[in-house]
Amino acid sequence: MSTNHLLEIKQYGQSIWMDNLSRDIIQSGELKDMVENQGISGITSNPAIFEKAIAGNVIYDADIETAVRANLPTDKIYESLVFADIRYACDILRPVYEASNRLDGYVSIEVPPTIAHDTEATITEARRYFQEIGRENLMIKIPGTEPGLPAVEQVIAEGMNVNITLLFSVESYVNTAWAYIRGLEKRLAEGKDISRIASVASFFLSRIDSNIDAKIDAKLKKGVDDISVEARLKAVKGKVAIANAKIAYQEYKKIIESDRWKALAEKGATVQRLLWASTSTKDPSYNDVMYIEELVGRDTVNTVPPATIKACADHCNVGDRLETDVDNAYTLIENLKDPDINIDLDAVMDELLVDGIDKFIQPFQSLMNSLEDKIKVLSPV
Repeated sequence: MSTNHLLEIKQYGQSIWMDNLSRDIIQSGELKDMVENQGISGITSNPAIFEKAIAGNVIYDADIETAVRANLPTDKIYESLVFADIRYACDILRPVYEASNRLDGYVSIEVPPTIAHDTEATITEARRYFQEIGRENLMIKIPGTEPGLPAVEQVIAEGMNVNITLLFSVESYVNTAWAYIRGLEKRLAEGKDISRIASVASFFLSRIDSNIDAKIDAKLKKGVDDISVEARLKAVKGKVAIANAKIAYQEYKKIIESDRWKALAEKGATVQRLLWASTSTKDPSYNDVMYIEELVGRDTVNTVPPATIKACADHCNVGDRLETDVDNAYTLIENLKDPDINIDLDAVMDELLVDGIDKFIQPFQSLMNSLEDKIKVLSPV
């Protein structure tokens, strides 16, 4: 029997979560098998994942019919389907949650992407989701937007687990880490236990390279007079996301060495781990598991879509590489400012955040539309 290379990753202090959830994999026993035998120790979901799972899938029809008969509106029907799947998944992962002393075993659900810029609405929905789903190993996903961070702080202070998502820049990650710390400090000041709260900071990868590679290709297509400049442009392709992630990890290390963090750790706080997201390689000329192989390291999570899970299990070359070539990572990022390369990384990150929210709003609205169509079909005449 061939080796499952995913199982080797855990020895380096990294957890593998799966970026996928549907009722099919719950009911077929596939999810249970992946958790028990294939090294999967958490689940992340988002509106795009649920759109794929629910739209055009008859497995949900009986529940939709029940909800229609109860006269539930479309948004409540959506929640009834999604919350049920999340509860099932939480229950399957509960043994991992307990065996890992609450480090792993989490299932993430996103608050509606339409409220990404509304702090109060985000807090209200996070509370409601956490209460209605009713599972300790639930993580609420909140976008790392400027209005999202005060929501993160408040939700942490209230004792909920949080997955801060759509982080692209190192600065946005650092801001997220301090929001987590402020939330814990606030909770501690109220005399409450901080040892049972977990958080991850979801730092995105492939979307960065896709964006920057397109910009480089456009420059090369225009034509570059100097052959050395052409070589330097080509050398940047497919390298920025991993370099950016390695620098973020160095910032993580500084944060956990801070006095403020150490004071919380003494009271039982758990570190907020960096979670590598968007880890399927978009360019077929690149190594299909490069966003896994290059970022294995202590106190991190990699959330991986099913096809990349299979690819990594088959042929990942696992090693502790997160802290290799760090100097080169800083140099590469700095070189983007060079007039010959001239890529504004901050502008790219801002663009990706706006685009990222849109990428969740569109499937969310599409799912609502397809649910409405199903409701019409399944409604009693």
